[in-house]
Amino acid sequence: MSLPPDLVDRAALARNRARARTLGAELFLHEDAAAEAEERLSEVNKAFTAPAVVTAFPDPWAEILPDARIVADDEVLALEEGAHDLVIHALALHWANDPVGQLIQCRRALSPDGLFLAVLFGGQTLAELRAALAEAESRLAGGLSPRVLPMAEIRDLGALLQRAGFALPVADAVRRTVTYATMFHLIADLRAMGEGNALARRSRRATPRALFPEAAARYAGAYPAGDGRIAATFESIWLTGWAPHPGQQKPLRPGSAVQRLANALGATERRAGDTGD
Repeated sequence: MSLPPDLVDRAALARNRARARTLGAELFLHEDAAAEAEERLSEVNKAFTAPAVVTAFPDPWAEILPDARIVADDEVLALEEGAHDLVIHALALHWANDPVGQLIQCRRALSPDGLFLAVLFGGQTLAELRAALAEAESRLAGGLSPRVLPMAEIRDLGALLQRAGFALPVADAVRRTVTYATMFHLIADLRAMGEGNALARRSRRATPRALFPEAAARYAGAYPAGDGRIAATFESIWLTGWAPHPGQQKPLRPGSAVQRLANALGATERRAGDTGD
């Protein structure tokens, strides 16, 4: 059976990131994510002595984990099996052609009862930009070209944790709205983040000259943020899981409760179909 084609052009992604570093990368979202990760780790009753961070932009993560091993988010991660008690996959998993493979590699790199923490952009990220570009291109060209990376929804990502073999999997989302003067300022920021278009099926033809002005006008009209600015949504999805260990808590088996729910709620229990009349 043939493998599906890659979604991401990894060579183009590497070029985008290299250009961002050369021009001075805009890392405020990485800085926010690192601060959030630090807060989440502070709530875990465990000291981590052998952390690793998978990231394309290590500086914000080195601030919170100066002794961490920094690992590039290559398709094959440079992680040793069972070598780490903490692995963070930092704002790179949304660019993976094989996200399950990335999770499995991180799982194997953990020692028993080691913690995995990932943050990536989720499906609501840049919803405004997608809509404005799609509407403008549909009107001008009668069709659409892949311009913004499709991103996974939280329900799907939670299931991936289980497929990768993590215990106690949890997924949650944090949304942030950022305002910009125009859509062009947003696009410039995305390029400075290394988050420009690196889709394998992106159009190589010249973009119609009227496309971006048309999209910018639609964006400004549909998503105002006040004071003449526009709003852009960034959804960060957080994934947490543990390497299995015999001492971990486990969910109760169905039917194993020792107290009735009705007693806990102070309610009267009735059989199914009993109306209580």
